[in-house]
Amino acid sequence: MEVIYGLIPGMLILGLAAVAVLFWAARSGQFDDLEGDGQRLLLDEDEDRVDPKGLTDAEPDATERN
Repeated sequence: MEVIYGLIPGMLILGLAAVAVLFWAARSGQFDDLEGDGQRLLLDEDEDRVDPKGLTDAEPDATERN
């Protein structure tokens, strides 16, 4: 029974901390663009990617030159 005297204040502090973090996130704009991240996942970014070797299509790699 004595353990409940520590658990109740601990849970109240944890709950208040969670509410404080929620309000901080709302005020700092964390929830402003809810659909932007989902749309960015669907966009095709192939033309923006660089070849891992750093070569373009016009440049043959070292094995093709020899």
